[in-house]
Parts: sequence; C-alpha cells; structure tokens
Amino acid sequence: MKKFNIRKVLDGLTAASSSSSSSAAQPGTPSQNDVVQETLQSEHFQLCKTVRHGFPYQPSSMAFDPVQKILAIGTQTGALRLFGRAGVECYCQHESGAAVIQLQFLINEGALVSALADDSIHLWNLRQKIPAILHSLKFNKERITYCHLPFQSKWLYIGTERGNIHIVNVESFTLSGYVIMWNKAIELSTKTHPGPVVHISDNPMDEGKLLIGFECGVVVLWDLKSKKADYRYNYDEAIHSVAWHHEGKQFVCSHSDGTLTTWNVRAPAKAAQIITPHGKQPKDGKKPEPCKPILKVEYKTTRAGDPFMVLSGGLSYDTVGRRACLTVMHGKSTAVLEMDYPIVDFLTLCETPYPNDFQEPYAVVVLLEKDLVVIDLGQIGYPIFENPYPLTIHESPVTCVEYFADCPAELIPALYSVGSRQKRQGYSKKEWPVSGGNWGQGTQSYPEIIITGHADGSIKFWDASALMLQVLYKLKTAKVFERARGKEEKPSTDIVDEDPFAIQTLSWCPESRMLCVAGVSAHVIIYRFSKQEVTTEVVQLLEVRMQCEFSDVDSPDPGGDQTPTLPTPGASSSPQEAEPPTQPSTGSNSSDGPRDNIPCLQVRSSPLKQSPGYQVELVVQLVWVSGEPPQPITSLAINSSYGLVVFGNSSGLAVVDYLQKTLLLNMGTSELYSPSDPYQGQPRSPRKARQPSGALCDSNDGSNASEDRCKSPTSDAKDNSFTRSRSSSVTSIDRESREAISSFHFCESFPRKTDGQVGPCLLVGTTQGSVMTVALSLPPAGDQRLQQSLGIASCGTMVRLKGGVLTMALLDFTGALLPPPYESWYDPNASDEEKEKVRRRRPASPPASQEGQDTQFAVVCSEKQAKVLALPSQTRLYKHNITETSFVLRADVVQMAGTNCIACFCANGHIMTLSLPSLRPLLDLNYLPLTDMRIARTFCFSNLGQALYLTSPTEIQRITYSQETCDNLQEMLSELFTPVETPEAPNRGFFKGLFGGGAQSLDREDLFGETAAGKASRTLAQHIPGPGSMEGMKGAASGVVGDLARARIALDERGQKLGELEERTAAMMASAESFSKHAHDMMVKYKDKKWYQL
Repeated sequence: MKKFNIRKVLDGLTAASSSSSSSAAQPGTPSQNDVVQETLQSEHFQLCKTVRHGFPYQPSSMAFDPVQKILAIGTQTGALRLFGRAGVECYCQHESGAAVIQLQFLINEGALVSALADDSIHLWNLRQKIPAILHSLKFNKERITYCHLPFQSKWLYIGTERGNIHIVNVESFTLSGYVIMWNKAIELSTKTHPGPVVHISDNPMDEGKLLIGFECGVVVLWDLKSKKADYRYNYDEAIHSVAWHHEGKQFVCSHSDGTLTTWNVRAPAKAAQIITPHGKQPKDGKKPEPCKPILKVEYKTTRAGDPFMVLSGGLSYDTVGRRACLTVMHGKSTAVLEMDYPIVDFLTLCETPYPNDFQEPYAVVVLLEKDLVVIDLGQIGYPIFENPYPLTIHESPVTCVEYFADCPAELIPALYSVGSRQKRQGYSKKEWPVSGGNWGQGTQSYPEIIITGHADGSIKFWDASALMLQVLYKLKTAKVFERARGKEEKPSTDIVDEDPFAIQTLSWCPESRMLCVAGVSAHVIIYRFSKQEVTTEVVQLLEVRMQCEFSDVDSPDPGGDQTPTLPTPGASSSPQEAEPPTQPSTGSNSSDGPRDNIPCLQVRSSPLKQSPGYQVELVVQLVWVSGEPPQPITSLAINSSYGLVVFGNSSGLAVVDYLQKTLLLNMGTSELYSPSDPYQGQPRSPRKARQPSGALCDSNDGSNASEDRCKSPTSDAKDNSFTRSRSSSVTSIDRESREAISSFHFCESFPRKTDGQVGPCLLVGTTQGSVMTVALSLPPAGDQRLQQSLGIASCGTMVRLKGGVLTMALLDFTGALLPPPYESWYDPNASDEEKEKVRRRRPASPPASQEGQDTQFAVVCSEKQAKVLALPSQTRLYKHNITETSFVLRADVVQMAGTNCIACFCANGHIMTLSLPSLRPLLDLNYLPLTDMRIARTFCFSNLGQALYLTSPTEIQRITYSQETCDNLQEMLSELFTPVETPEAPNRGFFKGLFGGGAQSLDREDLFGETAAGKASRTLAQHIPGPGSMEGMKGAASGVVGDLARARIALDERGQKLGELEERTAAMMASAESFSKHAHDMMVKYKDKKWYQL
C-alpha cells in the first residue's frame, strides 16, 4: 500500500492554484517524489537589492566630507552614490528621479543635503547602513539654482532663479522669514534683472557677510545684520563661479569669456587683477582674445608657498576637438591636465574643514562624464591616484555577463596573481584620499566571480565576494586577429559595421579553468589558463563552413532541400568541411564572384607573445558560403573532460575536438531529428518568431535561448548595440522561420530509452522547443585520446516544449545536481609528470540504471514552460507552464539552501523560482519590467540566491532572492559614518585676539529664528516628512538633528548646573565667614584666661 503524504498533496494543490498545469507521475512509472524529499519552501525566498557597482551613470554633482572622508555623487536620474574606502559603497535613489543639481554635506554630522532639478531639497541620514530621507522641502514658486551650507551651521542658504535667497533650518527643514530679495541686493539704479543666483558663500573671516554672485556679472557683499549691501562688484561678463582667499580680503570670479577677476573686498570699483589663463596675449597691449567659459575656479592657500588656483574650462576657441582640461596654477607654473571625458565637476581636497585657515590642498577630485579621477597635488607632475573602485565596467560597452557564486577557492588568487602584472605604472605613491567608512561584517565567505564580455573583444574577471567588486584579470581576445590600420584597409568580409571583436557569448569551466568565447564575427576562441609566459609561433586555426539551409516556409520539412549548386551539403560531417589547422583560407573574394570560404576576420600570422593567464589554444572561424555571411553564434559550451567545444546557430551545430584540433561534426538542425521523430516536420509560423537575425544577442554559457530570448515582442532590432550590415539573398521571413540551436548541456546520461548504462552525452536545445540527445564515444584517456577519433551519433528527440529551450540539467535519483564532468586544472606549460598527476583525477561516472528503473531526472526549461523527465525511460513526470502572456528571458538551475531549484526572469518583470523535481512555484514577484534590451541581455542567476544585471551602461545591480541573505544584509553592508573628532579650530593668535582681525562669529539664530525674522510664506515651499524620519529616528537621534538638539539641552543643563554651583559656592562662602567670625569671638573671649580658669 502506497504511503500517503499530506504535505505533497498540499504542495500539489498550491501548484495547481497558481495557474500551473502539473502532471502527476504517469501510469507504470515509479513515483520519484517518494524518493526525493524536497526541502525548499517559500520561506527560503525573498527578493531584495543588495549593492550596485560601477560608475554612476550620467553624473551631475559631487560633494566631499573632509572629516569623514566620504564622497557623494548625484546623477541626472536622481541617484545618489556614496563612496568611502575601497569596498565601502552605497546607492540610494530619490523617488522623483529628478536630476541632482547640488550636494552639501553637514560636515562630520553623518548627514547630506541634496538639491534636485524639481526644486526640492532633501536631508539624508547617513548614520544608518541604508541611508534614508529625514525631511524634504518642495519649492512651489521659485526654482533652486544654488545652495550653500556654512561649516558647523544649521542654516542653509538657497539661491533661486529669480535672484532671491531663502534660508532653511536643516534641523526642522522649515523656511526662515529672513529673505534677501534681489532688488535690495543690487543697486536701485539698475533697471535690469541680475539673473539667477550662481554663487553664495560667507566671508571666511566674518560669518555676518554673505557674498552673492548673480549670473549677469554682479557680485554683492551682503551684511546679514543690517540687511543691506556693503559693496557691489560689477563686471561685464557673466559669472560662473566665485572662490574666497582664506583671509577674507580677496575673492576670485570666473567668467564666460575665459577670464579670472580678482577683487579686493574693500575696493569694489575695479578688479585688482584680470587674467585670461589660456588667452593669447596681443603685443599691442589690447585685451586678449576671448576664450571658452571658465566653469569653475577654486582658490586654495598654503602656509609654506604659493596658493593653488584650480579651474575647469577656459581654453581658447581655436582648440577645436581638444579634450576637456583641468588647469592647475601654482605660483608661476601652469599645468594643463587633459581628461578623457568632459568635466562635470571638481573639488579640491584640503587638510582643514575650516574656511578661515590655510587650506593646504593635497588632491583634486575630478568627476568626468564617464570616469572619476583624483590628482595628487603634492607630487611633481601631478600624478593620479590608483582608483580602488570598480568604475571601469564600461571601459568598453558590456555585451554579455556571467555570474559564478561558490567557485573553487583557489581561482581568485590565481586570477589575481596573473592580473596584478597587468597594472599600470606611474600612479601616485600616496594612499587613496577617500578613506571613510567601515566594511560590513558579512558572513558570506564563498568566492564569487563575475565575468564581463565587452564590445572591444576584452573579457574582465571580477572578484565579487562579500558584496564587493574588484577587477582581477583582463583578457584581450582581439590580439589573436590582425587589426586594420585605417578605414580604407577595412576588410570587405566584415559582417558588422563596428566592433568586429565584440564578445557575444562565453562558456567557462571554473574547475578546469577552460574558457571559450564566441564573437560577433562568427568566431570562437578556446583558451587555457597557464601561469607561465609562452610565445605562440602560429595561432592554431580551424575554419568551418556551416551551410545555410534555404527553406520553403510552406514546406512541412523545416530543413528543406539543399541548394543543388553548392558543392558540399551543409549538413555534412565530413572532415573536408574544415580547413586543416593553421592552413590559410583559399576562398574567393573577387569582385566578380560571390565571397566563398572567407572568414570574417584575419587571424594574425606573426608570433603571439602570451603573458601568464589565459592563452589561445585554438581559433575556430565560420566562413562565408556562396556570398552568404555566416550566421551569428547563438549558443556555446565547452567540456574539459571530453576535450570538446560545441557551438550552434540558425544553420546547425558544430562539434570541435580542441585536443586534436579537428572538426568532429557539422550538422544542420533538421538532421538532428531521427527519421521516425514525431516532432520533425512541425515548423513554427514565421510570423510568431522573434529572431532578429541581424542583432547581437547574448545566450550565455551555452544554456540560454537564441536571439529570440533577447527581444521582447514590442522591441525593435535597432535597440541592440550592434546591428549587422549585410546583403543577403535569403529573405527575412526565411531567416525568421529557421530553427536555431539555443542551448547545450554536456552530461553523463542515457542517450536512448533502451540504454542501461550511462555514457558521455550532449543535450541540444532549439529555438522551437526540441531537446535532442547526441551520444559521444570517447577513446581512453592519455595518448589514445589524442590519436583515436571520437564517435558521435544523433539519438533523436527527448522532449518537446513550447518556446525556445533556455537551460537543461540532470539530477540523480535523490534530487542532487549532476554537474557536467570536468578535468581538474593543470598548467599546459608544466612538465608532463605534473600534468599526468592532475589529469588522472577524473570524476566518477553516475551509477548505471538497473533493469526497468529510472535513476536520473532531466530538467528542461524553455521560454514558456518547464518539464522534468525520468531517464532512461524519458517519461514526463512534471510540467509547469511558467507564463502564457510573456516569455522567459533567462532561466538557470541553481543551488539554494543545500538543494536545487529553477530560477526564471520573465520579460514582464517577474522573477520566479520552481522546486525540483516537482516544479512547485516557490517565488513569483513582479520585480523589474523589461525597459531596455540591456537588462534582457545581461540578467543572470547564480547559486546561493544571487543574481545580477546591468542596470545602466556603466553599473551592475546585484540582487538576492535568498531569505537568509536578506536577513543578514544589514550586517553585510558597509557603514558610511564613523565617529571622528572634528579638528580643532585655527588658533587666532594673541594679537588678533587682542586687537581684532580674527574670524567674526555670528549668532544666526538671532537673525533667522522665528522671533527675529518672523514666519516664512506658507505658499513658498511645502515640507514633506521623509520615509526615513520614523524608521531613522534611532539614527537621527544620534544624527545631526539629535546632536544639535542634545548639544542645546546639554548647554542649558550646563548653565543650570553652573547657576546651582554658584549659589552653593556663595552659601559656602557665607558659612565660612560666619565660622571665621565665631572663631574670632571665641578667641577674644578666652584670650587672657588661664587654663584652669576655663
């Protein structure tokens, strides 16, 4: 009698209620669920973002806390990125998505003020690991143009487009009634409006004097107490920025004509000095020619020498096409530092946070459109610091991504050791100056590696362990090919307009360290990892002629007849299909005949010096066939145990033996079906196909769909980064209807239903949902493997699904994952003895099947559904329809909480997980609607609940679908704020203190408080409590608001205690006086008496 399990019944009901069609075990087949105890439950899953890596996309503003040593960058999409020491990063987002126009730290308070283009300002609490907004203020009537928060002040000055200045209390985020109106600031005789406020700053030596710069060229020194202008400075060119000398007697303005004007505070009639740093000085004494605007200037003093003046812009107009420059003027020397990208902003880092002290600048942080550069001002030649952040993800556009969690432990040190030799020289010898924050105390200790493929053919390996990211090693695949020196020399065989070396997909075996990459020019390169440098005299080359299948759409046979004029059929597996290794092409490329047997790229003929790391083993190139360019490679897989690489496209598949450097199989897709196959002759309607054959698409690691997985039904092929320009005689509808290879999986399994013994197999998935089995016959290892040929036999279709096949996997009868067999890594350049020691270690084969009993599960997931089959009987045990209205973009079989599941990402934004083997839905959340092709192309899952995608062209977003990781996220995240003592204020000196002349303080509370200034207009701005105001109360209580409030309470208490102490002291003095008087009286009374008279 069968044992009844109520949990499984409930699980089945749950699966049925979630619109899935789950089928029970079919009659005559033993129920596998009796054997497999599934432990994964919905409680194991939760979805949340973890960290964001990379350069902030479209940066717009920057700020630095000189005490906490934290850098903040705002972007045009309302994002905030905060950086401390290497590994300390934080990302947060303004809900409105408006551009961040300015950032101001409350220095050493753990708070940040952001001003947005939608005229709102926000106070961020940085004392919690995930920063939150405490307060927001939305201006209704005026547009914000400039903000200024003096050091150790709670009053924020806000300049507007109308030329007015409003003042906000950052504790309560309320407006003061004190307003500086533009018409009072400028001269009454001036009839024109001065324009927006472009600068606000207080005099470093007198907080009561406010310097206001208007766009038209007028600068006003405003007396806050008397509420009137002390001085007005006029110049006939627009102002872009203003900077003070620390003594408060001079300031410098930068102008739109490329000039710098220096003004003495007490001499407003005329500028003390006017210079044009990049202007050519005419000999006749006339004004120099105007230059481009100087967008920003900073004026920093040093105790020991000349001041520094740092400025951006100001180049002469005849430098057309010249790159953006930063100019550093120090004494009589002027250094012009060229940047790779336009400058967004820059900040000079100084030793002191006090504006009234010698600044002692030591570095300049330059925010570029696509990079962050820090210049060392203390060394000759101004070298840059080595950037510890992973900001070079976008160095060349990312075209594909793979994510490997829980890798072999020795991989990261091995990659780091070869990658460390690639580092540039000439960096500053000092430590990176942005050094604030602390690392998280994460419990995640397993190694994680991210691999990114790029448009220039480079591949980068990143250490992604413990929520950090650090580049380990960079491989340049383009070195294998000859480069065209100029446009006129560009080969006519290119099938892409640009970036012919772009990486399309890759397959990596972490255990053996074998790497295989497929490029957009229909080329495949196989790499081995070696710690020794070698020089390859001749790069091994294999050319493969994959015949396009011309099919009639109405024909029931998806393969159709071969074109009779071609000498060799496309489905042939004869060795004549491949050119022998290293043999040059003998094809025709004459102008009067069609191109034939010509590869798209020319492999280099000169010797190739290969540094330690990944070294070329073999290059495989698809060639043109009778004027037709080779079809893009849609899937790829490598197996180190078998010594095979397999790749496929819409023409078919090819199997290459990279040990013997031979082509084993070159077969059309239709020939994989056996003659008795029930699935053959069922072509899909071409109108429903989503295969833009001319677009780059990433089907990664040989376990993804073809080009159709990369396109949403409504998207256009133009969305992709790469479009092919080729003239094709095949109509587009023919190409669309062609069945392409979408995924591969090497395994030890049962090729046929009747087999009782496992053997090497290759599972092949197609874009029309078929999964076929190919049996492999391998000679014994050792010398025989290198000499004897391999046998390959197609065994027909195993199963058919709706939609293109994305991923396949095998489980044993306990539900444990059966990974593809692999060979442990050995150094190919080591001695033969060392190689043999390693190569003998080969994973044991799974147990053979007993008569009539299934011992394996085959898991297959397509764009629409997932199925689980029992092997060798190929009986379908479970089926789950994942989506009816959308389609799956990425699916992976991953390890999670000690067992396995399928993780899926749909085009409608849903992330789902299914249990194995029963395909119970465990997680289904609407996370991220597909907004662009980048997400579809780069989304990938990994083991232990990790996933990632490219959220912008420059940034990787990592997420987790693991409840355990979500629970531990607070511990794992880094801390931005660390308690640091604020440096002491500069000493005023004896004579300055005696005769005045030092910094003048101001009680702003008396000026801007409600009692003195009154209430502000209610309609001017609206106060919005932030989402972090309640949640962040603990942080805020220890944050800026709490600190200031506690300081005030402490002062009150201190005053009260001082009063009580004074009273007690007075009482004690009175008591002492009384005691003294009594003692004196006693002494007088008994002065003349003898002792015996007492």
